[in-house]
Amino acid sequence: MTPPPIRTDGSNWFAANTMRVRVPNIIRETQHLNDFPMSIHTALDRLRESIENDALIPSLPNSAPDYDLWIEAFATHEGETWLNSEWFYAEVYLYRLIIGAVDWHSSGLDPFVAKKEEEITGEGIQAAIRHALSASPETRLYDLLLHSLWGNRVDLSYIVGTTHGAATEADLLSDDRAAVINHLQGRESGHIHMILDNAGTELAMDLILADALLDTAERITLHVKEHPTFVSDATRTDVLEFLSEMSLRGSLTRGFGQEAREVSERLQAAIMDDRLRITPDRWWNSPYFLWQMPPRLTWQLEDAALVIIKGDANYRRMVGDALWQPETPFAEVVSYFPAPLLALRTGKSDTIVGLAPGLAGTLDAAQNDWRFNGRHGVIQFYRP
Repeated sequence: MTPPPIRTDGSNWFAANTMRVRVPNIIRETQHLNDFPMSIHTALDRLRESIENDALIPSLPNSAPDYDLWIEAFATHEGETWLNSEWFYAEVYLYRLIIGAVDWHSSGLDPFVAKKEEEITGEGIQAAIRHALSASPETRLYDLLLHSLWGNRVDLSYIVGTTHGAATEADLLSDDRAAVINHLQGRESGHIHMILDNAGTELAMDLILADALLDTAERITLHVKEHPTFVSDATRTDVLEFLSEMSLRGSLTRGFGQEAREVSERLQAAIMDDRLRITPDRWWNSPYFLWQMPPRLTWQLEDAALVIIKGDANYRRMVGDALWQPETPFAEVVSYFPAPLLALRTGKSDTIVGLAPGLAGTLDAAQNDWRFNGRHGVIQFYRP
């Protein structure tokens, strides 16, 4: 049984601080980085002030193109305020309202593009790509799973994770890489699905991992958000533009390196051959949990050779945004899932399961923010 959901009412410090402090600051920064017309600034000001004043969470107008997606959530959370709501719902919906403020469905305007561009043109991503591509052939997949995990440290809505510097295996709280590699090597080629999280450095690591997996996989599907959210979450546009960026900067003397260009060319060829698919779906922008997937997604995933789910918000979507006992077995929590499932997650919130007995207590005694400070990660595998 899932524990009660984390709320924004102060019962959980991190959730309350996110809604009360971090989210308004994200809105302010988004306004600062964009030359919006006054109408958009006004809409964003009103949204920010409604959060700061703990107003009732509004519903979308029934003319919104995705209104039907939110009907059930609106009914469940009717009468809640921003600072007295279930955190997962409030946080996800907040980003939907930012998208509404910039009229994304008509304009296609990504309010977070400036942050994304800053990330992909920086020196950090260049070093990360070169490091990932230097993996030894003998340990390539083993190493790239770790690179894909630690790419999740670079989250433009929660930059604190990048302050920890280069990741080490000592920062792993759970490591099931050997089990998932044995699983892949012990079966026939199949369809692998990757539910992506952030653009930028994490996306670069995910694409390099996908390139390696295509050596044996029949097909890979990258599941992305339909519209921008959580500042840096990847959309189809982000993936295609970054593949072009890898080709361009792979040919530059001080760029990503020739091997990055070759990765991009292989992946673009795989798209043309239908061995690599990039599939946006608005459900990934929703406040629902993985066990509530609509049939169209369940049908896609149930016969997968492997489903890789990335990042903190997707981890919360997978296990339920709640304070589990950390020793609760991962397999017990995700036993509803119909296919082999691999979670690659850097901790940026309190929810966590699947830890060895006593480990959480040891960490609690050493650092009270270990669950959400972006230092620690988990690689957790479930096989039905």
